[in-house]
Amino acid sequence: MRARLVAGNWKMNGSRAANQVLLDAVVAGVRSVECVVCVPFPYLAQAAERLRGTQVAWGAQNLSEHASGAHTGEVSAAMLAEFGCRYVLVGHSERRQLYGETDAQAAAKFAAAQGAGLKPIFCVGETLEQRDAGRTEAVVARQLDAVLGKRAFGDAVLAYEPVWAIGTGRTATPEQAQAVHAFLRQRVGAAVRILYGGSVKAQNAAAIFAMPDVDGGLIGGASLVAQDFLAICAAAQRKG
Repeated sequence: MRARLVAGNWKMNGSRAANQVLLDAVVAGVRSVECVVCVPFPYLAQAAERLRGTQVAWGAQNLSEHASGAHTGEVSAAMLAEFGCRYVLVGHSERRQLYGETDAQAAAKFAAAQGAGLKPIFCVGETLEQRDAGRTEAVVARQLDAVLGKRAFGDAVLAYEPVWAIGTGRTATPEQAQAVHAFLRQRVGAAVRILYGGSVKAQNAAAIFAMPDVDGGLIGGASLVAQDFLAICAAAQRKG
């Protein structure tokens, strides 16, 4: 059975004081589900200090595909590993849409993460226009094949995040999520964990996590509210 995983993506939010309160609550409340918080770069040291020795892992939200050099403002995989990161988000829809990250660049970042011993959480997903045009499977296959065409997926994690259901208040139905997860499962195999990442909330987590190919969630806004994040973790723990 695949171990369930709940990953919190804080995005560009937080402060040292607020982080401390949130991390304390998560550590106190998480039980027997694997949990990771992906924090902004400046807070990696704080997360490492608070979470070291607990069952909560920490990770980053992005990385450079380059190992070092004249890449002002970038952060390498080796730097993240030095801060004890276990996971890193790769190819998030906001990186693709807002910053022009291509499939090839996301695949290169995936390789850089694996090369440093990190576990990529590789994100794929379609826009509303693409879904309405019936292109969901073609889009996520193209994004995923950029990686699979060059290297083994290994113990990386896959995350399906329908772009039309992120920050919009809209959520794919459990059946819609399962349909895409099942399609992705055919491409990556039975062992790979696939998370759902489209506006998961405490109220809908249990129904989404009940789907057979959904192995947890990539949580955005709800990961900033300890009570909500812990309720989602509890729903993942109860699956099966």
